Amino acid sequence: MKKYIIAAAIILGTGTIINTTMQSCTSLATSDLGLAVIKRVLLGGINKGANIYGNKEAFLQNNLVDKALPKELRDINSTLEKIAPSIVAKEREYIAEAAVYTVGISKPILETAVNSLNAQDVTRIIQGEKGTATLILREKTQTQLVAAITPRVEQELNKYGIVKTINTALSGTNLLGSLLGGNKTNVNASGLSTLASEQIVNGLFNIIEDHEKQNSASLLAPFGK
Repeated sequence: MKKYIIAAAIILGTGTIINTTMQSCTSLATSDLGLAVIKRVLLGGINKGANIYGNKEAFLQNNLVDKALPKELRDINSTLEKIAPSIVAKEREYIAEAAVYTVGISKPILETAVNSLNAQDVTRIIQGEKGTATLILREKTQTQLVAAITPRVEQELNKYGIVKTINTALSGTNLLGSLLGGNKTNVNASGLSTLASEQIVNGLFNIIEDHEKQNSASLLAPFGK
């Protein structure tokens, strides 16, 4: 059943007020207006994430980024906390510093994906649960983002020498290498870089999704969301 809207006023980023009268959610979802609203929500989340990632302290203090830490890296950090907690702090700091350099890589990819959204995507967003817009964005870009930023993340982590430090600290433990594709004597550098890149990418999506959910009530109300 179609839901109808009477005189819904939507204020876009330009300050322009657009009135819609007796339009159904279905038709509005595929209109230029519907697409503009969805883009505004997503681009707002991308900008929020870029601002957090551009500030090392904001990155370190953000719980949505912390929640994105891959299980393998979390397990290694749990072991390190028992034998060399200062290394965990350094590792987190170095990943945060590497994240700063990924903003210029990830933001254009995300913005391009947002601008390529079509009527089918928007209809799926309107009909789906809150967070569907970010889910679609994740589907379109996650693999590309990880592949794009991993070389830069690896470059930064190698510069700081954190892999060698972890190898030394975990020497003799059962965890060494097994979680990062290395062996019993060495952690694989690219494995650590990939996990760090996954955290960076998934943390960014967490921020975008949180922004979408926080703003969906006010920005997507005309669509019945």
